[in-house]
Amino acid sequence: LDEGYSCSQSVFSVYAKEHGLDPVMARKLATGFGGGVGRTGNLCGAVSGAILVLGLIRGMNSLDELEWRDKSYALDKEFIEKFVAKFGSIQCPDLLGYNMAIPEEFAESKRVGAAKKVCPELVRGAAQILDEMLNSK
Repeated sequence: LDEGYSCSQSVFSVYAKEHGLDPVMARKLATGFGGGVGRTGNLCGAVSGAILVLGLIRGMNSLDELEWRDKSYALDKEFIEKFVAKFGSIQCPDLLGYNMAIPEEFAESKRVGAAKKVCPELVRGAAQILDEMLNSK
């Protein structure tokens, strides 16, 4: 985040490098998830980045591995439950206090530096949850 990347880019690119995906490509892939998915004020970027990580590491490779789809969905659900338990929501406006889809709220969030105050903790929390999940399975 300190370099200016979004929450989704920050989470995904770190784990991507560890698992053989070029960090530049990872940041490109995760770009659209910033600001609650394309700045629509929906799913938190730290969460979407984490779900990308879970798919990269534990996702389905082919239609011959359909059971992995269900396993991947179960991991996503587990991550989301843990994130909600820690932060209370997975929705960007709930976490940030501003809806990025509303131009006036977006401008005010920038003015007060809301993302710089809130998002680093969300990224750290997402990484902690991922580390716990990936190291326990």
